[in-house]
Amino acid sequence: MLRVKICGITNLEDALLAIEAGADALGFVFYPNSPRYITPAKAAAIAAQLPPFVERVGLFVDASQERIEEICHQSGMSLAQLHFDVDEAFVDSLDVKALPVVRAKDPQDIHRFEDRYRLVDAYVPQYGGAGKRVALEWFDGVDTSKIILAGGLDPSNVKEVKKYGFYGVDVSSGVEAAKGKKDPAKVREFIQKAKFEYIGQACS
Repeated sequence: MLRVKICGITNLEDALLAIEAGADALGFVFYPNSPRYITPAKAAAIAAQLPPFVERVGLFVDASQERIEEICHQSGMSLAQLHFDVDEAFVDSLDVKALPVVRAKDPQDIHRFEDRYRLVDAYVPQYGGAGKRVALEWFDGVDTSKIILAGGLDPSNVKEVKKYGFYGVDVSSGVEAAKGKKDPAKVREFIQKAKFEYIGQACS
């Protein structure tokens, strides 16, 4: 089953809504220039009230190893999402589990970190929330079992990606009512279509 991460969580209400709807992971943005930025202290308060078995993902941009580790430990994150250019050595150096992000400009880029679980997003000059999609044809014939697809996904198009066999999908702006605030109906519809709706002919 396709895993779903709801990113850009800024409040407990949205976090609990996403979990109730079936989300496997929640994303917290620790990039101060983002409209979805959350302080480590506020993220910690939310994380402390979450049920078990939910991945808590901290998103970082241009952060040092020390800063990533400090914030993850302080805020109760179980995974660090590295939304900037890093190498294998940097990922291995962290004392927290890490998910590298590939900001793909061309088809060759999606093979970076191919031995690891990684998130693949469309390249844009700014970081996050631009709604640009990676060309799905780039994944034809590619082993996508360790890829989490992000960028430009919403309830209207998430079913298109299911046939490619991705490990998961990541959505933020596609299920928002406003920046930093989720739309309950969009969250539920997105997760329903990503995880539970059958691909193909309906059974009679």
